[in-house]
Amino acid sequence: MTRLMAALFAAVVVAFGSTAASAQENQGTAEQRAACTPDAFRLCSAYIPDPSGVEACLRQRKSDLSKACKAVFEQASTGSVRNR
Repeated sequence: MTRLMAALFAAVVVAFGSTAASAQENQGTAEQRAACTPDAFRLCSAYIPDPSGVEACLRQRKSDLSKACKAVFEQASTGSVRNR
């Protein structure tokens, strides 16, 4: 079971880290990804390794997100997350 979790974690890391350079600004910080990775596994594993699918799924399941991940999406909706 531990190997499966490690493999899934690696898949999420690759999914969040393998998008094109133009989309990298929308990936969030390492802390933001860490806050939402458990929710991605728990709620949206069917969309891994598609980062856009995972993000859309997490947005649809907002009421089911952990407090930490929900805060990431709330910050993103106010525009205070973007790094420029």
